[in-house]
Amino acid sequence: MKIFNTESMQLEEFKPITPGKVSMYVCGPTVYNLIHIGNARPMIVFDTVRRYFEYKGYQVNYVSNFTDVDDKIIKEAQEEGVSSEEISERYIKECRKDMEDLNIEPATVNPQATHEIQGMIDMIRTLIDKGYAYVVDDGTVYFEVDKDPNYGVLSHRNLDDLQSGFRQIQVTGQDQKRSPLDFVLWKPKKEGEPYWESPWCEGRPGWHIECSVMSRRYLGETIDIHAGGEDLVFPHHENEIAQSECANGKEFVHYWMHNAFLNIDNHKMSKSLGNFLTVRDVNSHYDPQVLRYLMLSAHYRSPLNFSADLMEAAKASYGRMVNAMTNLDFHIANAKTEGLTEAEQKTLEDAAACRKEFEAAMDDDFNTADAISAVFDLVKVINTNVNEDSSLVFMNTLKKEFMELTDVLGLIVERQSAASEDEAARIEEKIRERQEARKNKNFAKADQIRDELKAEGIVLEDTREGVKWHRE
Repeated sequence: MKIFNTESMQLEEFKPITPGKVSMYVCGPTVYNLIHIGNARPMIVFDTVRRYFEYKGYQVNYVSNFTDVDDKIIKEAQEEGVSSEEISERYIKECRKDMEDLNIEPATVNPQATHEIQGMIDMIRTLIDKGYAYVVDDGTVYFEVDKDPNYGVLSHRNLDDLQSGFRQIQVTGQDQKRSPLDFVLWKPKKEGEPYWESPWCEGRPGWHIECSVMSRRYLGETIDIHAGGEDLVFPHHENEIAQSECANGKEFVHYWMHNAFLNIDNHKMSKSLGNFLTVRDVNSHYDPQVLRYLMLSAHYRSPLNFSADLMEAAKASYGRMVNAMTNLDFHIANAKTEGLTEAEQKTLEDAAACRKEFEAAMDDDFNTADAISAVFDLVKVINTNVNEDSSLVFMNTLKKEFMELTDVLGLIVERQSAASEDEAARIEEKIRERQEARKNKNFAKADQIRDELKAEGIVLEDTREGVKWHRE
């Protein structure tokens, strides 16, 4: 298995710290509103990465945080006249609902920043004691970037370039900083904001320190994988590396993974442009599985465009998977033959080849786009070879292959059996109507019924044993 490591900028063979186990940290959302579809991309992508590790037999410790103290949360709370905790707890609950709808597996742990304050104070104290951080007059604590010779290792920027880029930026407390690049570890409270006691002042932590502390607590000082959107490479993940490695004296992360941006109609998503979409907005018009399918239809490191046309295409493609399973379930329920034929054995070899194709794609830096193509090769095998004469062993084996691969992608393809039976019964009734029309020499009606079924992706075959059908 090879992973593209943002730090080395190349594909690297995956070698876990502990054989058979994977430690994985994924930066989660700041919970001040419903999650948007940009938030959903890393959630879906790295949930699929986790699923594939589990498919390969690894035990995955998957940690994803909620940032529940932040300027945006505080602003929302002040506008509503409620506490910041009420805002964050409300939207954590809503986020969990959206994640469940998108079939995202629950994390091993979902730590919240406000529950980890003491750990942050302890790490900041260590950084001060080691000479990597300093306190200014108002109690603000800064990390001194010049003291870290490795700063810029992830974003591939040197300090001189970074310094020149920051010279024109003026922020509160800028005159107290030793360098424009120095970043906040702890900051004093403002009127009406939540705060905690610390050795330096009553205040709250900076954003970057949160993940360093939560990752260390729940996964250890050195972890296998740290992941998130590419917008986090700098400064967030760069600052995490600086804090963690200077405090712990160890390499922080072996593999850094970042997904590319999501655009809407080829434009960056923005409230000012009026193209800001929450997951809830999209799911009110589509099955949540369609959004998940779209997110996986491109390689995670490739930019992804969201549009109505692409969602419709995703809906049709995902529907083909569901239809194939519906057809398969119907024939399994009505199977008349037990034993496997020689022809069926050959077909199962073709299905096994689809699995190998799928695994090759996923082993190549989790190429879900090519993995989906392999699943459709399997759909073709199922639709072409499954009929009323197929044996139970044959069909159950195909179903197992199909379910295991789609489960890695987190795509739910099997609907309620009753619905499957109703759908199959409707098709059989249409076939009977067509046969009756042909018997009465009403060929126009017979052709019309055939064309209607074909438009639904259902192909009829006239055989000596009668009319058989399968999905395209």
